[in-house]
Amino acid sequence: QVQLVESGGGLVQVGGSLRLSCAASGRTFSTYTMGWFRQAPGKEREFVATISWGGGRTSYADSVKGRFTMSRDNAKNTVYLQMNSLKPEDTAVYYCNTNPPLDNYWGQGTQVTVSS
Repeated sequence: QVQLVESGGGLVQVGGSLRLSCAASGRTFSTYTMGWFRQAPGKEREFVATISWGGGRTSYADSVKGRFTMSRDNAKNTVYLQMNSLKPEDTAVYYCNTNPPLDNYWGQGTQVTVSS
């Protein structure tokens, strides 16, 4: 069992940056492919980024490619999402989970609001 706690969200202006963190409990964290997902008001949750268990491979949604970077530190049981050049359409609650996601691993998420 893994518990995930997201942090680092906030209010930022267009073009700004934020770094999200996701701290995981559980000894098996380093064996999981992890992902970031987001849910905007009135929309379904969508995939943002994923990283392999060793951190050597990443993949991104087209909407964030070139602006977001996902990384992980298995020694700290933490994954990160560096978000640059933020746009109003990036406004959402951001969640981390395994990829593919497991229903019982969803946390509270962290709110990101980009103001224009």
